[in-house]
Amino acid sequence: MSEASSEDLVLPLEAGAALYREEEKAVKKKKSKGLANVFSVFTKGKKKKKGLPSSAEPEGAAGSRQGLDGPLPTGVAEAAEERMGGRPAEGAEVPESVFLHMGRTMKEDLEAVVERLKPLFPAEFGVVAAYAESYHQHFAAHVAATAQFELCERDTYMLLVWVQNLYPNDILNSPKLVGELQGVGLGSLLPPKQVRLLEATFLSNEAANVKELMTRALELEAQRWAQDEPPQRLDGHCHSELAIDIIQIISQAQVKAESITLDLGSQIRQVLLVELLVFLRSYQHNFNEFLERGKKLRSYRANVIANINNCLSFRTSMEQKWQVPQDTLSLLLGPLGELKSHGFSTLLQSLCEDLKPLFKRFSHTRWAVPMETLEKIIATVGVRLPEFSELQDCFQKELVEAVHLHLVKEYIIQLSKRRLVLKTAEQQQQLAGHILANADAIQHFCTEHGSCATWLQPALPTLAEIIRLQDPSAIKIEVATYATCYPDFSKGHLSAILAIKGNLSNSDVKSIRSILDVSTGAQEPSRPLFSLIKVG
Repeated sequence: MSEASSEDLVLPLEAGAALYREEEKAVKKKKSKGLANVFSVFTKGKKKKKGLPSSAEPEGAAGSRQGLDGPLPTGVAEAAEERMGGRPAEGAEVPESVFLHMGRTMKEDLEAVVERLKPLFPAEFGVVAAYAESYHQHFAAHVAATAQFELCERDTYMLLVWVQNLYPNDILNSPKLVGELQGVGLGSLLPPKQVRLLEATFLSNEAANVKELMTRALELEAQRWAQDEPPQRLDGHCHSELAIDIIQIISQAQVKAESITLDLGSQIRQVLLVELLVFLRSYQHNFNEFLERGKKLRSYRANVIANINNCLSFRTSMEQKWQVPQDTLSLLLGPLGELKSHGFSTLLQSLCEDLKPLFKRFSHTRWAVPMETLEKIIATVGVRLPEFSELQDCFQKELVEAVHLHLVKEYIIQLSKRRLVLKTAEQQQQLAGHILANADAIQHFCTEHGSCATWLQPALPTLAEIIRLQDPSAIKIEVATYATCYPDFSKGHLSAILAIKGNLSNSDVKSIRSILDVSTGAQEPSRPLFSLIKVG
């Protein structure tokens, strides 16, 4: 990012001071003299009376006390100005070194006042408070003058870091000063209204930067696709840096806001999630275009796999690192789900084309040798599965589940062709036995290769049972149970299956079909099966 990262400005003051060690070496010799001048504000011209303990009130202290209830002593204001430096010239850029110098000087001087000057005076003199107020006023005046300028993004961030984080936390609440400054009421370096305006500007700037960086990253990725550049291989999987880049862009913006305040981190979180959703939709759109236009590229399949693998990194970050709320998570995962689904369809397209003529053998041979046909189907799938080994393991399993769904779906399609009419109970029982054996073979093969689609398990066996049963009432019970498992099982699908049972009367068919009227208005299934199957 063109802007400074949070580490640039959110160093502890002592660590930040290391950037200016050369400067410190030059002024170190003058430091003792400078602090002596600071201390002389309260001690100048006053000599300790001989025999008095060091804690006794210095000569002339009563005169100094007179100013404590009014304006700060003038030798204090001057000392603060001398030590902290002058105000910035109008329109001048304000480097971080100025604020580092002021913050370090204020902290070190006040600690020195606490350690070396406070013991010389009674508590009612409020020595620490006098110096703290003077230094604070000078610092606040400097910050206020800076805030009047037309600030660049970096300076806006720098001001907020100092006003909201470094000044209150690293200076006022530092271990040596926090107890001394309680009750002094120094307040913020800027009024709350001005702070809110700066925060709004910061959020707007960061949203624009994040959007620009993510757009640029996607453009570079799409350019690599178009130029037929193969993806990297990482641990045997096709790998793209896009997800890592986007996650880093989002995370850096989040950290940057949190380096100001945790509240601002919460505010930018919502902004970033909106920008991320816009990006993911754009990513899905660009990927879909690549799927259509890049089919002849040599690295086509490898790049498809790499981008499917990207979905894992995005999903993991959203669920674990970013802890996105469930409703927002669903929105964000939507484009990724579409991207993955479209990618799977593309990868499986040639396999599905190879399987199509094999499935047609079921209806062409009137189911004469169903096991032989299914064995050829499973063997074809088994040969092709290694092509998907460069997917992440979780996506290999999901792809096998997609194959599992395809096998079950295509099998049901063949059963629903209305080309097979069996008029005897024996013929129907024989077909039911074939279907059960085929269902078991499909389930065993897919499970063995990683499918967890247990919801598909009853799809074929229950149809076999409907075909086997002869009593219309018993068939109704099976149909009702089936419709519960698969809400998208319609009367049209049921009619296509019942058409196999050539010994059912029209009245029996009508009665059995009526059982699905109970399910009218049921919700759409979360995992479609029959809605993927068209029947005549």
